[in-house]
Amino acid sequence: MSFGGPAFLAIANGVRLATGWRRRLIAFTAGAFGAGALAPCDVMPAFFVPMTIAVWLIDGCSEPYAIPVSLKSRLGLPEGAWRALGAGWWWGFGYFLAGLWWLGAAFLVEADQYAWALPLGVAGLPAALAFFPAFGFLIAWRLWSPTAGRLFALATGLGLTEWLRGHVLTGFPWNSFGMALAAHSAIAQAASLIGLYGLTLLAIVLFSVPALLGDKRWGRSAASFPLIAGLTFVCLYGYGGWRLATAQSETVPGVRLRLMQPNLPQDAKFRPENKAWILAHYLSLSSSSGAASHTGLENITALIWPESAFPFILSRDRRALAEIGAILPSNTVLVTGAARQGMSAPWVAGPPTYFNAIQVVTGGGAILDNYDKVHLVPFGEYLPFQSLFDALGLHQFVHVPGGFNAGDRHHLLAVPGLPPVSPLICYEAIFPEEALVSATGPERPGLILNVTNDGWFGATSGPYQHLAQARLRAIEEGLPLIRVANTGISAIINPYGGVLGEIPLGTEGVLDADLPRPIPAPFFTAFPHAGTCFLWTISVVVAIFSMKRS
Repeated sequence: MSFGGPAFLAIANGVRLATGWRRRLIAFTAGAFGAGALAPCDVMPAFFVPMTIAVWLIDGCSEPYAIPVSLKSRLGLPEGAWRALGAGWWWGFGYFLAGLWWLGAAFLVEADQYAWALPLGVAGLPAALAFFPAFGFLIAWRLWSPTAGRLFALATGLGLTEWLRGHVLTGFPWNSFGMALAAHSAIAQAASLIGLYGLTLLAIVLFSVPALLGDKRWGRSAASFPLIAGLTFVCLYGYGGWRLATAQSETVPGVRLRLMQPNLPQDAKFRPENKAWILAHYLSLSSSSGAASHTGLENITALIWPESAFPFILSRDRRALAEIGAILPSNTVLVTGAARQGMSAPWVAGPPTYFNAIQVVTGGGAILDNYDKVHLVPFGEYLPFQSLFDALGLHQFVHVPGGFNAGDRHHLLAVPGLPPVSPLICYEAIFPEEALVSATGPERPGLILNVTNDGWFGATSGPYQHLAQARLRAIEEGLPLIRVANTGISAIINPYGGVLGEIPLGTEGVLDADLPRPIPAPFFTAFPHAGTCFLWTISVVVAIFSMKRS
């Protein structure tokens, strides 16, 4: 008898025995339901559904549940392997479609040029990403057993393919499964030990435990799993609660920041004819009183503007630099996103190069330092196979001839009055490795600066998900995170991921704040891969041991 009762066993067997379109619909719906655990919904229990159904779907690929379509294998793979691949693809397609539907908004910013490609962005990318969980299901199926150890087989397969998703073809770890745990402040503190991919492995195992309630034979070992899972959640809450309760609230003496969120519509923002109006809007908003105790910029150490703030090359516009310098007191610098044109020797032939950069501007209008974005967005900032797409008359979203070039390396940004800055532009903040490698020398940065422009995606889930993932970098690194966005969400975040102040999505304004002090480097910063490798090794060992014993 099923520990979960006859009804629960009936549901489990219904999933296991489903075939054809019913099986595909179950997988798709279960995956889509999991998006409810992501920002902005943040309903963490929603993730029990996709992980529980995933176990039962893979159960249905093995005896005694599998119903072979044919007795012959195809391409050397048995029928069970094909069923696992198919179920994993539909499961992943549902998850990514429900979690990434907002990408379609970018295609409507200039609808006359890009609306035709909207289905490719909304459904095409999720369809491609779904191959990662498809192969995760296949790996899990190969390690499958009728015991509770199959939960670790699922973690082995999906954990590996989630890591691959974050690295293959420049990587795209958006909405990795660990984000289901990261939504809760206390549980998210585990990222200081094991990082995003460690959270992902934990999430797969913990949220798949209810699948055991649908087992016909409920052995002693399986019966202990819900208890162990419950205790694990208690330990995560306990560790996080202790860490937050003992959190320091110190700030860096003598540092005052002003974040400026202009909230400009994306379709108007990059039009050169709006240059004067845009700059005047920035200057007026930045010079306004950000708090009752402040007047203008007199007490501000650093004024920060968002990514790609101008529809022109700032470093080559003396008039714009002079206007900016005129509002900056001698003790204030501007840190801003800006397109930068590369310097080339006169004898070098070819078109100029452009970079998506962060620049530091002084009161005299001089540019002190630059950071060029290293991890560019495919199709957004550059086109893979550029010559082929040029021949077809297609170009990237950003109107830069030939697209942006990538910076040659991550490095710290020197900003007068601030500790060393680890710069991350836009979606560089979703990669755990990007913040780690920004400090190439022995000096640890004092803050993470993330400038971004989520205006492409309007008032959708995208900006909330982006903020949630950037917030996890603060916890992993033990560093404060300063995030400045064109349309939001701009925020000051402490080293524990706590949001100390923010400017909401879709509003313009400024936010004045002190800079939180960093904390000692967490375990993840010192040993970034140790936690993930340890958990994944445990998953592999338990899965293989369970398979051999069954």
